[in-house]
Amino acid sequence: MNSLIQTIQLIANPTKFLDKSAAKYGDTFTMRVLGINSPPVVFFGHPQAISECFAIPAQKLDFKKATHVFKPLFGANSIVLQQGLQHNRQRSLLMPPFHGDRMKSYGETIYSITQHVTKNWRPGQIVSMQHVMPDITLQIILQVVFGISPGARYEKLKQLLSTLLDDITTPWYSSLFFFPPLQKDLGAWSPWGNYLKRKQDIDNLVYAEISERRQLQDDSLTDILSLLMSARDEDGQAMSDEELKDQLISLLLLGYETTAGVLQWLFYLIHAHADVKDKIINELKSVTPNEVTKLPYLSAVCQETMRLHPIALICTPRMTKETVEISSVEYAAGTVLVPCIYLAHHRSETYIEPEKFNPDRFLNQKYSPTEYLPFGGGYRGCIGSAFSMYELKLVMAAILSQFELELVDRRPVKPMRRGITIVPSSGVTMKVKQINSCEAGILARP
Repeated sequence: MNSLIQTIQLIANPTKFLDKSAAKYGDTFTMRVLGINSPPVVFFGHPQAISECFAIPAQKLDFKKATHVFKPLFGANSIVLQQGLQHNRQRSLLMPPFHGDRMKSYGETIYSITQHVTKNWRPGQIVSMQHVMPDITLQIILQVVFGISPGARYEKLKQLLSTLLDDITTPWYSSLFFFPPLQKDLGAWSPWGNYLKRKQDIDNLVYAEISERRQLQDDSLTDILSLLMSARDEDGQAMSDEELKDQLISLLLLGYETTAGVLQWLFYLIHAHADVKDKIINELKSVTPNEVTKLPYLSAVCQETMRLHPIALICTPRMTKETVEISSVEYAAGTVLVPCIYLAHHRSETYIEPEKFNPDRFLNQKYSPTEYLPFGGGYRGCIGSAFSMYELKLVMAAILSQFELELVDRRPVKPMRRGITIVPSSGVTMKVKQINSCEAGILARP
C-alpha cells in the first residue's frame, strides 16, 4: 500500500485505520502516513515500548521535522514545534498559569459561561451538544486564556475561529496540511490562499489584543495571556509578540475543539448508561463547585471517557536523528516514532473488555503513565492537562445539576474525525426533560 493511500486512510478515518492495523500487525507497526514520500512512521501501543520512546534523549530526536504539518496552523514559534533548550524555556514559561491556586480563579468564569450558554433552555427543547459544547469551550478559551471580554473584537475572533475550524475539520481541507504541493497561494479564491487570508485576519486580532494589553500594563489581570506577558525566563527575557501569538493560537487549537469533543462523548456515554448518570447526580448533591474536581466517581467517568475516546489519538511524533533501539528493535535515522494513545487505551492485555464503557475500572485500579495517557507523557506531555480536567468537570457538573436531559437517539454512535480530535458521529442531540431547583449545592455560585 503506497504512502498516498495510507495517508488518505488515516485522514479520513483514523480510528478505523488504527484498529485494522493493530488487529493485523499487533502492538507495533510501520506505515507511511505523512503524505507523498513519507518516511517510515512506527506506531507503538505497548506500554513498555511507549516508555522507551519517552526515555529517548531529546538530542537524538528531531521534533520539528516530525511535526511540520502543524506549522501553518500553530505558527513557527509554537511549543509544539520547539525542541531542546527552546522547548524547555517555553514550557517553563507556559506551565505556571495552568496549575495550582490560579486555576480556582478560572472556575467562576467557566461556570458563568456554561450558565450563560444554557440559560434559555426549556423543558421539551432539543439541543445539539455538537453546537453547544464548542460554543462553551471557545468562550472559555477567549475569556480565560486570551482574557478578551465580550465585545466587538471578541465576537469577530469568535466568528473567524469557529468558521475556520469548521472548515479545517473536513477531510479535503485537512489534506492541505499533509500535502505541501497543495500549499500554493494563488489568491484568496484558491484553497491555500483562502486559508492564509483567514489565518492572517485571526493573527491580526490577536496581535491587536497583545498590543493593547502591553499599553494597559495592569498587574491585577489573571487571564493566561496577562500571566504569560509578565513571565520571565532564567535570563530575565519575556516572550516576544510573535511567540505570544503562536502560543495563544496553539492553546486555542489544542484546547477548544478537543475539550468540546470530550464533553460530547461524556454527555452521550452518561445518558446511554442510566446507572452511570444516577451515580453522578447523587454525587453532585450538596457539593459546591470548588469541591466538584475532587469527586471520585465524576473523575472516574471523565477518565474512562478519555480512555475510550482520547482527546488526541497519538503523542507528539518524534523523528530519529540516529539509530535508536525500542523493544530490542533498531530504528534507523529518519524514522518517525509515534507513541499511540489510542492503541495503548484499547489493549485487552491492559483493560478487561476495552471497548466497554466502565468507569469503575478507574475506582478499582491505578494504571501506569504509559498504560493510561490521555494527555501524552514524558517531557512532551500536555501543559494544560490539569486545566482541561478542571474545565470538563465544572461544565459537566453545572449542566447535570440544573437540567435533566435524555438522548433523542439512543442508537450506538461511531467515532468520527473532526479536525484534530474524534467526536460522536450523531452530534449527540438531547432533549431537555426538566429544569432542577437552584437552591443549593453545585448550583450555588463559587
